[in-house]
Amino acid sequence: MFEDPQFMKAIHDALHEVLVWVGFGTLVGLSAKAIMPGRDPGGAVTTTLMGIGGSVVGCGTLMFFTDMPRISPISGFGFLAATFGAFMLLFSYRLMAGSFFAESQDDDGFIHRKFRRRRRRKLVEES
Repeated sequence: MFEDPQFMKAIHDALHEVLVWVGFGTLVGLSAKAIMPGRDPGGAVTTTLMGIGGSVVGCGTLMFFTDMPRISPISGFGFLAATFGAFMLLFSYRLMAGSFFAESQDDDGFIHRKFRRRRRRKLVEES
């Protein structure tokens, strides 16, 4: 089984694809985090997974709306599409986490200049 040249070539090609996607996902995730201002949660693994997911989302969306049969995420055009996809994933995460908008209450008479977490801590301490 392991001495079959076709099997070994298939294993080699699969490992090569995994390494390309991990390396490319890291670059895409880092570029998306560089474009989006502010602090981001997660470390290296989260950045890599966000880049891989952004590659799938961005290139898949581009293939859906154009008549191109295949878009390689390693090309320049594919890199831009993948970065846009990772940016949209990061934006939607921040939108869902509530780090863009601060909720107000009826008795608030000032403009919110601090993050929601700091405001929540202050409200809890006053209670």
